[in-house]
Amino acid sequence: MTRGIKSNLITYGFFLSVAAAGLVYGKSILPSFNHLRVWDVQTLLLLLIGVPFLFFQTKAGLPDFWDSQISHRTRILLPVLIGMVFGILDVLVFKVLLHPEPYTELPPFLQPFPYSLFLYFSGALEVEVFYRLIPLTLICAIGHGYKKGKYAHLFFWTAAILTSVREPLEQYSGGSALLIFYSFATGFTMNLFQAAWYKKAGFPATLFIRLGHYLLWHILLGIYVESVEL
Repeated sequence: MTRGIKSNLITYGFFLSVAAAGLVYGKSILPSFNHLRVWDVQTLLLLLIGVPFLFFQTKAGLPDFWDSQISHRTRILLPVLIGMVFGILDVLVFKVLLHPEPYTELPPFLQPFPYSLFLYFSGALEVEVFYRLIPLTLICAIGHGYKKGKYAHLFFWTAAILTSVREPLEQYSGGSALLIFYSFATGFTMNLFQAAWYKKAGFPATLFIRLGHYLLWHILLGIYVESVEL
């Protein structure tokens, strides 16, 4: 087992441990809150499906999680900033423009702090495992094996576009044509950035983009609503 694969496994194990801690924490405070969203053990175990794909990152033409040739600026800082841009846009559109009046209770997309840190980290991990880690690794590995990788670039961008369309289609909830366009355009664009950054800097980079988005849209907005509006 190479050093890169070992670091992939250790990091993924740490990610799962955070999700497990959030599950235990959520169940411990469940009686004190209405509408608390808590993972179950089955959801956590489902993430183990991603483990075999940790062994094939470089074989799929993707960087290992902590590739020494990739700077932390590229792997962490820039992805977080990219995600925060999309988070700012969502706060401006959905809170400032569409719901300027104070909330009387936490809406479903917000959770009490500090539990929100655990829930939305776990949620980001789940999305990235099933939207990026598994499909991109699989398709890119096939692309690198097909005709000695002659069409690997085409395989990657096909996978990137298909995975980027998935989330905005799954989250379609109606509304005005302008709102539908905004939701689809920003959802597709952020997912495409994530796919491109996965190729550029590995799985942590795509996870940090989503965490940057969730930091503003779910966590800091939740703190604001709890401390100011409620």
